[in-house]
Amino acid sequence: MPPAPPRITLFRSRWLERLTVISAPAFLLLWAVLLPLIAWQAVAATPAAQRDPLPLAGLFVLGVGLWTLAEYGLHRFVFHWEPRAPLLRQLVFIMHGNHHELPNDPLRNLMPPVVSLPLGGLIWLAMLQLPGPAGHWLFLGFIAGYVGYDLVHYGCHQWPMQGRVARLLKTHHMRHHHLRHHGNYAITGMIWDRLLRTRLGRQPVA
Repeated sequence: MPPAPPRITLFRSRWLERLTVISAPAFLLLWAVLLPLIAWQAVAATPAAQRDPLPLAGLFVLGVGLWTLAEYGLHRFVFHWEPRAPLLRQLVFIMHGNHHELPNDPLRNLMPPVVSLPLGGLIWLAMLQLPGPAGHWLFLGFIAGYVGYDLVHYGCHQWPMQGRVARLLKTHHMRHHHLRHHGNYAITGMIWDRLLRTRLGRQPVA
């Protein structure tokens, strides 16, 4: 097995540097705890008279859909932003540019909790402004969509991704890395690249 390439250093501080990485087992353990807790909170916040599974499932699916749109928007307009100011360019590199420099670093193929947890908390608080338990169920779908996205992204870089759908997901993302960075911004919600005309062509990718 070939040795892993050296990791890109983002911060001089070892403590800060450790916050920028997470292993797949740690990611799985974290969300194996948090997702059931969020689901339990959604159930607990829903009065018995409002526990009709159909509308709650609809809110969950809507939350997943909102995540796919957020995933596309963040990747296109934030992670691939090209500011003129050097400090902002450095920030974009820390957020995402380093991933394009070393795309197969297994400890940087997943979002570290120092980013995902505070942002997730803010989004949950925003969704709780909806009346009743809707915000909890919408957020449950949104955050489940995020976890699925991150695992798919990790798989695109670290796993063979066998099977028709898995291969389609991997090919779509690899075109973003190897054909043109400005295109194929979606990871799981590929429909947005088609609808918003950022889908790359069908040229083969090595």
